[in-house]
Amino acid sequence: MTTFQSEWTVESAMAILAHPTVDSEIWASAVEWLLIYGPPEIKELLQQAGGHATSEQFPDLKPRGFSPDGDPCYTLYDLAKHMGISEEEARNHLLEKERKHGVRHGYTQDDTITLQ
Repeated sequence: MTTFQSEWTVESAMAILAHPTVDSEIWASAVEWLLIYGPPEIKELLQQAGGHATSEQFPDLKPRGFSPDGDPCYTLYDLAKHMGISEEEARNHLLEKERKHGVRHGYTQDDTITLQ
């Protein structure tokens, strides 16, 4: 179990999401935890909300394929461009999330189902 995994429970993460005045960094951490370790029905709701927020904030950002689990996949180039950072920064951020979560987040083109 990673340190991040042991930081929350479903109950504590959900309490943070429901709190009206919680710090935004704590709220984001609880959402992140639920997206990775939460029950399937909560993950699905958060993924839907995340997809909606992404399309609203970055309407030109489109997935280039899907992970084996069906999650949308974007190129590092596209992510970096839309976030206003370098590809190297985007790669480092992704690698840090993988290290922190103990979960794979990055996929190669061979690992994804590409869109026609």
